[in-house]
Amino acid sequence: MSPPLLHLKDIHLTFGSTPLIEGAELAVSQGDRICLVGRNGSGKSTLLKIAAGVITPESGERFIQPGTTIRYLPQEPDLSGYDSVLAYVEAGLAPGDDPYRATYLLEQVGLTGTEDTMNLSGGEARRAAIAHALAPEPDILLLDEPTNHLDLPAIEWLEKILKGLRTAFVLISHDRRFLETLSRQTVWIDRGVARRIDRGFAHFEEWRDEVLAKEEADRHKLDRKLVAEAHWITYGVTARRKRNQGRLRKLHAMRDEKKNQRKQLGTVKMQVTEAGNSGRKVMEAEDISKSYDGRSIVRDFSTRILRGDRVGIIGQNGAGKTTLLNMLTGALAPDSGTVKLGTQLEMVTLDQRRDMLKPDWTVADALTNGAGDFVEVAGQQKHVVSYMKDFLFLPEQARTPVTVLSGGERGRLMLARALARPSNLLVLDEPTNDLDLETLDLLQEMLADYAGTVLLVSHDRDFLDRVSSSVIVAEGDGHWGEYAGGYSDMLTQRKANPLLADEAEENTSGSGTGIAGAEIKKKHSTGRARKMSYKDKHALEVLPGEMEKLEQAIAAFEAKLADASFFTKDPDGFEKTMKGLGKAQEELATSEERWLELEALREEIEG
Repeated sequence: MSPPLLHLKDIHLTFGSTPLIEGAELAVSQGDRICLVGRNGSGKSTLLKIAAGVITPESGERFIQPGTTIRYLPQEPDLSGYDSVLAYVEAGLAPGDDPYRATYLLEQVGLTGTEDTMNLSGGEARRAAIAHALAPEPDILLLDEPTNHLDLPAIEWLEKILKGLRTAFVLISHDRRFLETLSRQTVWIDRGVARRIDRGFAHFEEWRDEVLAKEEADRHKLDRKLVAEAHWITYGVTARRKRNQGRLRKLHAMRDEKKNQRKQLGTVKMQVTEAGNSGRKVMEAEDISKSYDGRSIVRDFSTRILRGDRVGIIGQNGAGKTTLLNMLTGALAPDSGTVKLGTQLEMVTLDQRRDMLKPDWTVADALTNGAGDFVEVAGQQKHVVSYMKDFLFLPEQARTPVTVLSGGERGRLMLARALARPSNLLVLDEPTNDLDLETLDLLQEMLADYAGTVLLVSHDRDFLDRVSSSVIVAEGDGHWGEYAGGYSDMLTQRKANPLLADEAEENTSGSGTGIAGAEIKKKHSTGRARKMSYKDKHALEVLPGEMEKLEQAIAAFEAKLADASFFTKDPDGFEKTMKGLGKAQEELATSEERWLELEALREEIEG
């Protein structure tokens, strides 16, 4: 292994009275691809700032090989003081660098360079900051959440650029797919200490679980030793006659070790407050369209969303995801076409901009809407401090203004607010922003168990694959396509379709930028004929098989119930079989109704 270009050794840093980093180490050698992982608040960004020289630790060593160039991309880049984006990117060049590289990179990220730095969107500022960091082709890149505010085409472009660099980099991100694609080494910041494995993020969770299991076993051993030694001190014959000072010192040392152990932070306890069931049909859109200033945002789009569906909405920034979402939920009227909402809907929305958090609120106010000290969760009153603990807030944070919370804390607070309200329809706009990986896992599990319907806007490919039953994708010029499954399933279906595959290849340069796949223009007919979505076609194919399985299950239940002595011999089994029969019959009726509707639609189109 080559000597490190950058080496942090025995780093210590304390904020307030709580140690944040205790003896952490980070070594970056030529060609390293390191992902830095850990819980929100574990010190990842702080350690990266120390590596960049932005923060000075209380103690420890920071060594840089002479001549090594480092560039740091912060979570919130500061572009103030520059008249234009081009001036900002050129400021990142080192003496002797190609001056045209700044213009080239700006073209690659879809910017002209003439933009005013004071009037940039979050995505534009992030792309400008990426160009600024890449411009000098440094020896080491330190990247803190580089995918924040980027859409999927931009994320995939950045992946491709970073994979092709000879530059070493240290990367913090909540995007699992991004980490799995790029990392070769993993550094885990946990309770102030940095642990390292020379394998990528794909191996991290298995390794983390092994470490935590070993710690738990060691903790149990220490507890047993403490009990044994305390018993000896109290009742040992030698102890009563003459204190064995060596053994006594050993006991005190173990007690100190026990007291000073920093246990891993708890996990978020997510419990969604569910309302009663909505109607089977949650929403149906037929040939809806919307335009702004002559630009078509949605064109002749149709879909049907049923109770229990988890629908992901994907598209580049500015494609109209929020517009489509607002039309589907009835918040915005289409220019043409119709949207019919189902009955008994109780909708809760999670806004990615966190606009629902008033700046003058405290954490407790945000959870109670400023009314009292209790939150109603799943029909039960719960003290606000107890509910805060479920989402890893400390009791003393109850009176903390929301304006001083970190991005991850605001994300958890918005989740806590949303999940406390009764719902059978969750509308989640970028819910994964700023959440750590463990919280994302729990959110995924909660959505899997949720009995209602979910509409999800996200750029997180892994999260879409884990959660979505279907995805709606922007395909250019106001056209949207619908695909069964998650993001990876959508890509597979496109590759299998020669027309879509050819057009994707034809349009990989987008509008002239290096952010590939920004537009996929489909050759749509201008007629208003009704169309079957891919999800409809898929359902039409699989429903007969599902109905056959349900019919077999019903026959099996009825055969068991035909035994006249069944109830007498096994009352609990009889009750369970009756419930299973009722459920299977209900599912069969629903499937038959759905199949008949789809078959009628197919005949109408073909006829």
